[in-house]
Amino acid sequence: MRKRARNGNALVEFALVIVFLVPILFGVFSIGMSLTLSVQAAVVARDAGAMFMRYVDFSVPANQALIVRIARGMGMTETGGNGVVILSQIMKVGAAQCVPPYADTTACPNFNRHVIIKRIVIGNSALTTSSIGTPGPSIITADGSIGQSDYLADSSARADAFDSLMSLGDGEFAYVSEAYFITPQLDMPGVRTGTFVYQRSVF
Repeated sequence: MRKRARNGNALVEFALVIVFLVPILFGVFSIGMSLTLSVQAAVVARDAGAMFMRYVDFSVPANQALIVRIARGMGMTETGGNGVVILSQIMKVGAAQCVPPYADTTACPNFNRHVIIKRIVIGNSALTTSSIGTPGPSIITADGSIGQSDYLADSSARADAFDSLMSLGDGEFAYVSEAYFITPQLDMPGVRTGTFVYQRSVF
């Protein structure tokens, strides 16, 4: 009788403990998988940025497919899916860059600022926006470039958030690659939802 009573106690204790152990186990799995996907996102950002810096034309669908191939398994397509890669070319506007009709630096709206002179978005653009700035769609051409008059005068071309990353010299360039992927497969309803991974590379 005493043995059967002890067996019952063990069952009750196990039931009480398992309520806490199961969420912890799922949490450990979710966070571990997030780290794995974060490493893959870093590879995507690094490789995309390295090619972008070397003037690979990512406005061409065949070249966009290269990025999708690198992001294999993360649910990304060239124009949709669970991921987006945002490529930006940044320039610091100095006096030499302020050309007519903005040759007078006092009349050059974006003088002494970092501006985005090229922007390419691959994947699902509805997922997120760039952390360094979002040029107005009307000033971005088919190949992703932004005209001189636009990046000198249009306030939407400014990349003020880039100031916290580094400071370029007048006329110098930087290339920024951002990779963002949502991970709904790792969500834990009521505990951990809206999960995603984000990585950025600067060249």
